[in-house]
Amino acid sequence: MNDDLSLSTRSQDLPQIIQEGKKSMPPPAERPLLVCKPRAIESWRVFKIMSEFVEGFDVIGRYGLAASFFGTARATFEHPVYQAAEELAGRLAKQGFAIITGGAMGVMQAANKGAYEAGGASIGLNIRLADGQQDNKYLTDKFEFDHFFVRKVMLTYASEVYIYFPGGFGTMDEFLEILTLVQTQKIKKIPIVLYGREYWTPLLEIFKDRLAAKYHAIDDADMELYHVVDSVDEAFDFITAHVEC
Repeated sequence: MNDDLSLSTRSQDLPQIIQEGKKSMPPPAERPLLVCKPRAIESWRVFKIMSEFVEGFDVIGRYGLAASFFGTARATFEHPVYQAAEELAGRLAKQGFAIITGGAMGVMQAANKGAYEAGGASIGLNIRLADGQQDNKYLTDKFEFDHFFVRKVMLTYASEVYIYFPGGFGTMDEFLEILTLVQTQKIKKIPIVLYGREYWTPLLEIFKDRLAAKYHAIDDADMELYHVVDSVDEAFDFITAHVEC
């Protein structure tokens, strides 16, 4: 870290640093490309990251019992996938769970809709993307991040259960992130629910046949860290039986 940043950090208290982060980040068109150790933009980026952490923790700190839903932002899967996300979120909301999603469309919107219409807390932790990913209209609280890794930290500490519906790279990334954190005991063991046996089975077979049996890259016990379900009733019963506040 350069001397200017160190002096700035020593001379400002935390609220001032947060305000610095909000105001000093250049507009997207003016930002240098992030290549070759971008020291010239290091100071303002540190302030922006700090502000996102503080505000993100402030949002998730408002809620106690919570369930995070993950899944596609696209409307490309069969309708029952979205219908199941909406129904499960609604039932959990009625049990006192705040429902947390990425705040966008697809499965996320379905889960937020279920919570919203059940009269529960419906939170969106969205990410600012080049294609202008929009918040869905069923949010009672929200926050938008610039940095994926800050958003992932918020999602990691946000909930007592993580529910993964079919999705793309983002869903896979978030599933493997939580799975790794539980496996390495960086976070406590919590229920990880995979909805849709047909969708998840090919990936889970790779875990079993390649990672565990052939290469011994994971232990057999690691495959007990997640639970696959095929219905809303099955998911709801498993979650309510295994979530610890």
